[in-house]
This record gives sequence, structure tokens and C-alpha cells, in this order.
Amino acid sequence: MKFVEIYSDGACSGNPGPGGWGAILRCDGREKELSGGEPYTTNNRMELTGVIEALSALKFPCEVKLTTDSKYVVDGIEKGWAQGWKKRGWKKSDGKPALNPDLWEKLLELLAVHDVEFCWIKGHAGHPENERCDRLAVAQRDLNSGK
Repeated sequence: MKFVEIYSDGACSGNPGPGGWGAILRCDGREKELSGGEPYTTNNRMELTGVIEALSALKFPCEVKLTTDSKYVVDGIEKGWAQGWKKRGWKKSDGKPALNPDLWEKLLELLAVHDVEFCWIKGHAGHPENERCDRLAVAQRDLNSGK
């Protein structure tokens, strides 16, 4: 399996409001930037979308080190929350609906294809790739807000 490094970030103004996501993929000395956004969304949706879009860009199963500043994404997978929500019909343990089931479903499907190690980093702490992803996400957020 090829080894790919992915860095991802999301941004939102208003939460909900205009949002954007950015991702960097590195493999075999090459690098690719991806970004996108939506006019009305949430920060967590943008964090998830960045991860999903980056993994979806991989053309075959890969070993991935995925770095993000989103505890929501990392904990949702590593603590088994998303898997539990899915087993309960996208309900949380308290019976309330889980948020973003459409995106969690897509992410779980991608994790069945790729061998992904999640790495959480503190956001806005000078991590070069995280800062680049943030700039990509903010640019898309601003584009979607009409700035």
C-alpha cells in the first residue's frame, strides 16, 4: 500500500454560516491541495468534509496518516462514537439523533477502504500544514460568504 500524509481543516463563520475546508495530500514527494465550501453549514460539517474529500481523492487503498485539529473527527472515530451511532440507527446513547450522519456514514465507508491513523494537533499553534489548510478553508469560507 502507498503511504499518504493528509492534513485537513475546516472553517465556519457563524456556525451555522458560510464555511470552507482545506486539505493537503502528500505521497511520493508530490503534494496536492484541495478545498471547497458551502454557503450555509457548520464547523463540524466542514471538518468532516475536508477529511472525506481528501480520502475520496485517493484512487486506491492507501496507508494514511491523517492530521487534523478536529477533536470531533478524531474522537468520533477513535472513541467509537460514529460506529456506535451507526449501530443504534444514528442515535446517540441518550436516544437523541446523532449529528451529521450522512458525513459519518461516508467517512466510515472510506475507513473500510484505507488504513488510516488519526493524529490530533492543536489548531492555530504554528503547525505549518495546519496553518495552510486553515488558509485554504478560510478562503473558501470567505468566498461562500460573498467577501
